[in-house]
Amino acid sequence: MVILTSFPPPVDGIKAEQPNTEAHVGNRRFGTGTLYIAESRLSWMGTNGRGFSLEYPAISLHAVSRDHRVYPQECLYMMIDAKLDETHEEDEEDRGLETDDRDDITEIRFIPEDRGVLDALFHAMSECQALHPDPEDSSSEEDDLDGEHNEGEERQNGQGANGDAASGNQIVTTGEPMDTSQFEDADVN
Repeated sequence: MVILTSFPPPVDGIKAEQPNTEAHVGNRRFGTGTLYIAESRLSWMGTNGRGFSLEYPAISLHAVSRDHRVYPQECLYMMIDAKLDETHEEDEEDRGLETDDRDDITEIRFIPEDRGVLDALFHAMSECQALHPDPEDSSSEEDDLDGEHNEGEERQNGQGANGDAASGNQIVTTGEPMDTSQFEDADVN
């Protein structure tokens, strides 16, 4: 469920402010308003003074969508890690269907009147989202760093990842010849 509420627009850390932007949550159009991309959160304020805010950790994906076969208008596309459409969930429960965790996402589209600003909005989103890393991703990054550290130690000892001299290249061999027929239809430039 998206709760439209009255709140003041952000004033600090604004990276992008785009008036005349439509907000679509799922299949529902919320109207035209101003999109604020701030360091703390993303907010949309409708012309009626009501809007919504999203915290960056809840935004699992953002992109510029230009494929008219997928959506009829170019937009700033987002996937949110929550089911914001309460009606769909209630219908499934009424029919006795279990909800799947993978379905607990919501698509949000922001469609600015001036489509030429989409790339700038995307870059502002990327910059702000980088300030709020997903805590679940930090453990895998630490594991990756540990692996790189160990590999670096091996190279200092004169051996690369494949046991040969440290050349910076990793060669993986299986002892079987590679079947190159799988690449016959590839375009070679």
